Amino acid sequence: VLGGNLHLAIHKGYQPYESILDEVESYHRVSGAKINLTDSALQAAEDADVLYTDVWTSMGKEQEKEERKKAFKNFRIDDKILNRAKPDAIVMHCLPAHRGEEITSSVIDGKHSVIFQQAENRLHTAKAILAYILKK
Repeated sequence: VLGGNLHLAIHKGYQPYESILDEVESYHRVSGAKINLTDSALQAAEDADVLYTDVWTSMGKEQEKEERKKAFKNFRIDDKILNRAKPDAIVMHCLPAHRGEEITSSVIDGKHSVIFQQAENRLHTAKAILAYILKK
């Protein structure tokens, strides 16, 4: 919607539904932004401004944990992936992070990480919503 290009590194067995991709394509016609899917984290990280990851096994999917760890092992943001991005790239994660799985400690604690600022921003947003609701 905002015009930024998005490169998604996704294991072939976990790609978005075709209907979602079709909807996203409609945004391209408006903003000119492109969304590219690849099964290579290295390729997706090439010249990136932002690298973003999330946990591999979300709540409710715990029974798939071992299967997902195998499927996503090449998608972890580590120094090799980070070095493919732009020199001033930032790294984001919505937390909680599983260090060594989807992201390494050297990246989460490194100079490119804005992960904890990102969490702080969410805290202030949640507080504002709570204050608004309590006023009602």
